Amino acid sequence: MSIVIHHLNNSRSQRILWLLEELGHAYELKSYQRDAQTNLAPPELKALHPLGKSPLLEIDGRMIEESGAIVQVLCDRYGPAWLPEAGSDDALRHLELMHFAEGSAMTPILLNLYVSRLGDAGAPLRERIDEQLAAHFGYMEQILRPSGHFIGDGWTGADVMLSFPAEVAIMQGAGDVYPKLAAFVAAIHARPAWQRARAKSGAYFAT
Repeated sequence: MSIVIHHLNNSRSQRILWLLEELGHAYELKSYQRDAQTNLAPPELKALHPLGKSPLLEIDGRMIEESGAIVQVLCDRYGPAWLPEAGSDDALRHLELMHFAEGSAMTPILLNLYVSRLGDAGAPLRERIDEQLAAHFGYMEQILRPSGHFIGDGWTGADVMLSFPAEVAIMQGAGDVYPKLAAFVAAIHARPAWQRARAKSGAYFAT
């Protein structure tokens, strides 16, 4: 079974590379570079996906889009240990957090990114965005378990999905405010699988 990951540098697909390295399954990496002026994905990605989205995972020619779906498929097929027991409350919580990562946590992060480019014109939105960033990062800090994971006592797909918003919080200099998130990110970055993925990925904002 052939696996190809279509990876855009400095993007959320970094966490998919990390998961693939953790699972130890052979894969082919096809890397794409952002435009130096616009920071947007290159035309080659739009040839694969109309929105120029990354990551894209290709399994035996079937293209799978959306990070949450990709993480779920990879864990289902190659890393069941990265999923809670089916039917358990942890499995339901895992499903919630998989959706939270992109459906809720990324919303203020993206708004912050776009509004920051407006300069003074974005000032009316600044207070609300800052409040939402603090609320979502604070929630993540609150729900991290003593084990340093979001579900149970070991690594799961939810940890993979939430790694990116956690990295954003720390990149923004909030490690002192969210020490559990800072420890979570440090634990990820210390893993040999993450370091192998990082060596293959090119520029990445969190390092």
